[in-house]
Formats: sequence, structure tokens, C-alpha cells
Amino acid sequence: MTDTAFSIDTIPKSYAPSEVEAGIISKWDKANLGHSSADTAGKPFTILIPPPNVTAPLHLGHALNNTLQDVLIRWHRMTGHATLWMPGTDHAGIAT
Repeated sequence: MTDTAFSIDTIPKSYAPSEVEAGIISKWDKANLGHSSADTAGKPFTILIPPPNVTAPLHLGHALNNTLQDVLIRWHRMTGHATLWMPGTDHAGIAT
């Protein structure tokens, strides 16, 4: 996070996102962490329309499903695959 040491007396009483996140985003930008490319050198791995679609009130199973997809895509990207994860909405506009 930051290189500053904190004590209980120096922790702010409220969270100020613009103060904290600006430094983090700057470090991410310098490290080019948000960059992706259409390089097709690796074997393709895609998740296009991940089942199951939302057909009931959202619950923790939906969060688990999205977390597993995220882990799979990141792992395949780190192992050299050309990855594509296309989250979005279904035909009725329900987030999937």
C-alpha cells in the first residue's frame, strides 16, 4: 500500500478514497498493470457467456461463480494463455 508507518493515532477516522487510491493507481499505472494486448502468441482460453445465468435473487453462489471465473482467467493469463473473459448481461439485461 504505502511506505508510511501508521500508529493508531495517525489512522484517519474516515476513509478518503481520493487520498488513498491516487497513490495506488499511480503505482499501478507505472507498472502497466492495467495493460492488455491482443497478442495471440499463447493458446486461447475464453469464458464468453459463463453459466449459470441469474434466474433467481442473487446469493453467495453467484459471487462464488464470478470469483471462480476470475481465478481461472487470471491463472491462465499468468501461465501464458491468450485470455478473454467477457462478463456482461444476458438477453434480458440481467447482470451475469
